[in-house]
Amino acid sequence: MKYIISILAILSFTSIFTGFLIESEFSEKFIGFGVVGLFFIVIPLFIYRHWKGKDVKDYMITKESLDRMRDRENQK
Repeated sequence: MKYIISILAILSFTSIFTGFLIESEFSEKFIGFGVVGLFFIVIPLFIYRHWKGKDVKDYMITKESLDRMRDRENQK
């Protein structure tokens, strides 16, 4: 998965840079496909890979987590 994400990111950036460097009627399409590939394929895959197996509750602010933070602060 890591290599697929890396290859897709490189292809997207290459497409964007090719669109800027080549002066043709397809240059805007290269840029567009690169941006679409980056934001709709690469970034969601990257986020999925790094969030897989983690609990969302660990990152949410709840009353219990605020109480734990206050207790830790008072212990110092």
